[in-house]
Amino acid sequence: MLEKVDFSQKKMKKAAYKERWDALLAKLVVLQQRAHNEGVGLVVLFEGWNGAGKGSRISDLMYNLDARSTGVYVGLDLDPESEREFAGREMGVTGYYPIMQDFWKALGERNSITFYDRGWYSAVTQHMLHNAPAKLLLPKDEERHYLDSVHDFERQLVADGYIVVKFFVHMTKEAQIDRLRRLHDDPVTRWRVTDKKLHSHHGYEAAYELYDRLLERSDYPFAPWVLLNGEDRRRSNITIAETLVEALERGLSQKEANDALRSAFSARQAEFEASVDAAASTMMGDAAAVEVRPGRGMLAGAALARARAQAAAAHDLAPRSSRFAIVEDYPQVDMIDHSLALDPVRYKKMLRALQARLFRLENIMFQKRVPLILMYEGWDAAGKGGNIKRVAQALDARAYNIYPSPAPTKPELAHPFLWRYWTRLPKAGHVGMYDRSWYGRVLVERVEGFATPEEWGRAYDEINEFEHDLVDWGAILLKFWVDVSPEEQLRRFQDRETDPAKQWKITEDDWRNREKYPQYKAAINDMFRLTSTTFAPWIVLESDDKRYARIKALRIIVDALEERLGEDHFQ
Repeated sequence: MLEKVDFSQKKMKKAAYKERWDALLAKLVVLQQRAHNEGVGLVVLFEGWNGAGKGSRISDLMYNLDARSTGVYVGLDLDPESEREFAGREMGVTGYYPIMQDFWKALGERNSITFYDRGWYSAVTQHMLHNAPAKLLLPKDEERHYLDSVHDFERQLVADGYIVVKFFVHMTKEAQIDRLRRLHDDPVTRWRVTDKKLHSHHGYEAAYELYDRLLERSDYPFAPWVLLNGEDRRRSNITIAETLVEALERGLSQKEANDALRSAFSARQAEFEASVDAAASTMMGDAAAVEVRPGRGMLAGAALARARAQAAAAHDLAPRSSRFAIVEDYPQVDMIDHSLALDPVRYKKMLRALQARLFRLENIMFQKRVPLILMYEGWDAAGKGGNIKRVAQALDARAYNIYPSPAPTKPELAHPFLWRYWTRLPKAGHVGMYDRSWYGRVLVERVEGFATPEEWGRAYDEINEFEHDLVDWGAILLKFWVDVSPEEQLRRFQDRETDPAKQWKITEDDWRNREKYPQYKAAINDMFRLTSTTFAPWIVLESDDKRYARIKALRIIVDALEERLGEDHFQ
């Protein structure tokens, strides 16, 4: 692919360049303001050779753009010595955080421009060279490669309304040697060229082959590469400006089309709900006219028929399958056993023993730099908080974080839905506990209509991609569904309402959610069916008896840690 760059072209004349450059910049400034006002995000990645002028190309643009809605991320070189000293390597952990986290953190809102001066391709290349040279070869179809994370990142951004533009600044070996020497010989710029960089041209041929393979493999239709001649600043600047103008014009047109589709969907949704009401009334016949008062938080008659029809319709819109392997025995709501219980005396004894084991394991886990991620979803009042509390009691308070998932903030809504979880991960050796999670996209957002069917429909595999990246990072990921029967949930709701010490735990939304039990049940079953992957299966905690659920969770956590850390620590 790199052979397409023509170094024999005559350099642009200054006058012709200035006229074209000024005209393009005038367009670009206007388009940036339109994109900002209409909520269109632009991600611009610069990759290329050391000394090729990536930073200068960004600086030429930044001088003219509105800095208030523009950000620049500068990629750092991997430190081989730190990598060698990282204790997690022997446990299969790739670093203190996943490779892609820095790039998610740097991502601007959907109304801004984010420049990356070296990004995810530089990062994965350095990790491939240092950690897994065998992965430099193209992977087999059934294997997940570093580049799969790159592909997923870019595709998710595009699907979420961002425009992704990728530039590779190319130059010949001779030009690189000359550029690096001039930078090194100038006292003002010498700090930019380490001895290692100054002599990096010795690996030019091998790097050329690697870059060429990476570019060909990652030249995606939704995010293609644009090759730049790094030896011709003027021609490169013109190509960059032309590309960004065209990308923003295309993105703004697409935004208009998407907004029209969303409006049409809202209209169809209203028609659909009216048809569901009519169908429910027809099914109920004369009974629909009879007022039924089943009790607070409960449904009967036409209201129940309507809820079941809405649940069935949403299920029909869900994907039929996932592109990831799903376990054969994934859970189903109706198959969960609500009779499991544990004697209080035995519970106390087991709780103390398991917490003592967990405390010891957490200390070893910290030294080995293994991250532990515990994710809790479940029905309201199922006991998620109490379960998390019993785990936290066994841990050093400095070694864990509990992440709640309240309604997203404005900045979170201006990013892809996984952004707020990519930016809230535990450091390697620490524990992250999530009281509700990224599954809100396919549960509450699906049921309440906060996300369109297209958005929550693609979220199942976006979640699977995210979780695969966490597992590839080296994390132990345990996903708990805390279940409770409708009857026991009702008893707990009523108990909370009458107990002043617990009234803060119950809201009108909790009662309203009970009235949507059929819709939530369908959403949960689809979630189990599409995200109970072989690498991150769902684990049901039967919590009609909270004691039983707490002991089951602790046992699973302890077993997972012992399996990862090895039996030698416990002899």
